[in-house]
Amino acid sequence: MCDTVVSVGPRGVLFAKNSDRDANEAQLLEWHPRHEHPSRAQVRCTWISIPQVQHTHAVLLSRPFWMWGAEMGTNEHGVTIGNEAVFTRAPYAASGLTGMDLLRLALERAASAREAVEVICGLLEAHGQGGGCGHEDRGFTYHNAFLIADARGAFVLDTAGRHWAVEEVQGVRSISNALSIPGFAERWSDRLKTSVAQGRARRLRTESQARGASSAADMMRVLRDHGAGRSAPRYAWLNGTMDAPCMHGGGLVVGSVTTGSLVSELRPDGVAHWATGTSAPCLGLFKPVRVGTPLDLGPLPGEKADPQSLWWRHERIHRAVARDYQRLAPPLAEERDAVERAWLASPPEPQAAFAEGDRLLSRWQARLDDSAEFDRRPVWTRGYWRKRARLAS
Repeated sequence: MCDTVVSVGPRGVLFAKNSDRDANEAQLLEWHPRHEHPSRAQVRCTWISIPQVQHTHAVLLSRPFWMWGAEMGTNEHGVTIGNEAVFTRAPYAASGLTGMDLLRLALERAASAREAVEVICGLLEAHGQGGGCGHEDRGFTYHNAFLIADARGAFVLDTAGRHWAVEEVQGVRSISNALSIPGFAERWSDRLKTSVAQGRARRLRTESQARGASSAADMMRVLRDHGAGRSAPRYAWLNGTMDAPCMHGGGLVVGSVTTGSLVSELRPDGVAHWATGTSAPCLGLFKPVRVGTPLDLGPLPGEKADPQSLWWRHERIHRAVARDYQRLAPPLAEERDAVERAWLASPPEPQAAFAEGDRLLSRWQARLDDSAEFDRRPVWTRGYWRKRARLAS
């Protein structure tokens, strides 16, 4: 489950996305340069292979470790895309392109947001969408909605199987886990699954929070939101924290966790991107990243906990803080906010920012090692996280 929001104004477009996946589904930042491909080449996506194009653009992706496609990303032309799972009455195919595949293919092949819409629609018509999209349950599948932006504007693209609808964005617009284009949504939505996913409620929340946003910092606050009047996550027994954009799992039936976040400023005179590369944006640090500046972030994360990868180092802190969030989170967030304010005023080189972020993680971990471990979350949430701890070894 995810949330993507844009604000389109006279000075350009602000873009923000939280990627919400299974708790141990580590997500990584990945860079690919532009490339020329031989004629008749094929590209292997998550489940199927399709014909490759002659030229692909340079891209920066944030993707689940086991997928070819990405949850969000941007390319050398400033095209920036986020996707959302949506539940529809259209038939689900056993195999095909996943929504994450469609997102990556569009970034690799499109030089504008409008062209990216055309790429995705053409691929849908040619190959369809389908196949397993879950980590814990590989049989879990869904259709997809996309928010596609560049410095000139943005589009919402809703899909149901091979059917689709497009809406050009005016002002603030968000998408969550629900079809949202009038007419198309009424025709194709699966009302029960859409209700459990809480997509409509989160869409209203993110849109209201993004009104008046004028900077990357404003969009970061949208992604860190736990809901109206809340300074900490609230855990529902059915679906955990899915009623707010910053998710921490913990439901008996479903329990998505925010596993990566991206904020972009897309201006006619240039673009700027900020990514966490970690879970829990309320505890994470948005670091500057560039399409043309690949970084060595150490070992790639997987489904098992490890002490070396960026994602799992931060995840250890996230899980410790979540046990007593209202006591342990504020000192960390205050220190994080001071670093981000300085960076937003004068962005450092990406490698220097990630190095400083590593030092911050080390300080936080040393501090948390001395903290009491009384878990204040509901009993069902404690059970949810005990199971994920066992799965992650």
